[in-house]
Amino acid sequence: VQLQASGGGLVQAGGSLRLSCAASGRTFSNYAMGWFRQAPGKEREFVAAVNWSGDSTYADSGKGRFTISRDNIQNTVYLQMNSLKPDDTAVYYCAGARTYTTGTHYSQYDYWGQGTLVTVSS
Repeated sequence: VQLQASGGGLVQAGGSLRLSCAASGRTFSNYAMGWFRQAPGKEREFVAAVNWSGDSTYADSGKGRFTISRDNIQNTVYLQMNSLKPDDTAVYYCAGARTYTTGTHYSQYDYWGQGTLVTVSS
């Protein structure tokens, strides 16, 4: 599976962005998909994940502000981010795991996109 993330950019605090991750491969619907982020000097951290049936899991930092979703026809997973804060500034990566369940650690994922930069200004 190849993953291509897009949708990052510069936004003011309180604004919104929607990230997209397009996947190639016939078995996309069988994969759990996740979003992670990495800020400069920090470890890659979990943001959100969704399993094949649409059940989602969120990090506390994004609960109530972020929504992950997937379109198994379009082979795309989305991350809608609202009420963005400067602390959300990071490179965001989409990831895929050959499992039906969602994982919250980057070691649980098998495939990674190239990352898309999100910058939130104060």
